[in-house]
Amino acid sequence: MNDDMLYEDRMSDADALMWNIEKDPALRSTITAVFTFDRAIDRDILTHRFERLSRVIPRLRQRVRSNPLSAAPPRWETDPYFDLGFHLWWVKAPGRATMRDLLSIAEPVAMSGFDRARPLWRAVVVEGLPGKKSALIMKVHHAITDGVGGMRLQLELLDMEPDAPEREMPPEPTIHVMSQPERFADALDHQTRHQLGLARRLANGVLGSAASALTDPIGTLAAGSELASSVGRVLRPASHPMSPLMVGRSLSSRFDTITVPLDGAKAAAKVAGGKLNDAFVGGVARGLYKYHLAHGIDCDELRMAIPINVRTAELENVAGNAFVPARLELPIDAEDPLDSMRQVHSMVDGARMEPANDLVEPVASILNRLPTTAVTALFGSMVKAVDFTTSNVPGAPFPVYLGGAKMEAQFPFGPLAGAALNITLLSYQNDLNIGIASDPAAVPDPDVLVRSLQAGFDEILAVAAKK
Repeated sequence: MNDDMLYEDRMSDADALMWNIEKDPALRSTITAVFTFDRAIDRDILTHRFERLSRVIPRLRQRVRSNPLSAAPPRWETDPYFDLGFHLWWVKAPGRATMRDLLSIAEPVAMSGFDRARPLWRAVVVEGLPGKKSALIMKVHHAITDGVGGMRLQLELLDMEPDAPEREMPPEPTIHVMSQPERFADALDHQTRHQLGLARRLANGVLGSAASALTDPIGTLAAGSELASSVGRVLRPASHPMSPLMVGRSLSSRFDTITVPLDGAKAAAKVAGGKLNDAFVGGVARGLYKYHLAHGIDCDELRMAIPINVRTAELENVAGNAFVPARLELPIDAEDPLDSMRQVHSMVDGARMEPANDLVEPVASILNRLPTTAVTALFGSMVKAVDFTTSNVPGAPFPVYLGGAKMEAQFPFGPLAGAALNITLLSYQNDLNIGIASDPAAVPDPDVLVRSLQAGFDEILAVAAKK
């Protein structure tokens, strides 16, 4: 699967920006997934599988190396001290080994920062679950991949059959630690090629704009005005969250889960003339409205962050991230669930069509040249005013296995990165597994939140049941 994947030697400007702003620990970008399996998995098989995975996916053996004397983005470089034992752990399930107990292990794993001198991932195998079952907690830095790319990574970890033979073990990657002169030369070469590419794009844009200005001056002026307006909308500052309730922020995170039937959610979205994401976000909006009502607060709008997938045909086989972060002031108080879904559909479509989405890399390139403290403060003020984040990742529609054990469920937990909540959906067979990451300072009563969200999804599902 990864034979045709392109792994660049350097981070993109957008990924480098995400990496650099982690000077503020509240802005860490960590993706965590909790897999549950119907049986225990042999330790030798798991060790072999992760050893192979670290050879097939170069990022899992690479560390990030920055050069403070260069404006070039950080390099990905094979770690000469790679130690699988540092990244792969085994633990026994605590307490009565319930899902709550399992999540209590995942929470500190997700909250802890990565060792920046090593590859940016960790896997914890949890044994001793009821019925001799097991679980896997896997954590990766967002700079390695987005959700869609993460599903590709899993194709190398998981099998499509319970008795699938072990795949061939590739050779270990070549190790070359650059000397300082090599780093300078490599950074200079990268910057030269980067600036030439930028100059070509700008020249084409200027020439194209000049030609358009001659043939359609009014249209050219309008397009330029719309682009400026789009940039203003995307980068607009926000001083505080819109929720009068979920205002506290900390460095802690609480995990909870909900499972919703995929066919029911799709049917509800179809009634509204929309897609699965409309049903998902519509359910979240209705649930958060109920959560505020449970505290005697009638809140009509919340600020939502949502990743807009920009993975084009050109980026299909390029490792890394391909999304644009959008922020929307989303109504949550619609009386009819159909209206909730239609509002989501309209607003997300509008965010997807923003002209400024094409400027993410150039803007990130400029921001990376500014003092890190200033950029961190800028983004911190923007994202800490976000009430909640949603993300929707398509998973396997068929059963998958690991070392002969069948995966029963997989729950995703995205980074809070300054928000009160991150609610992420990952489909598996006919289930929508929803991972809820909440900041305890903003949500001190997670049980009330989960009940409210479940009620919101029930209202969405009831739309299809009435038809």
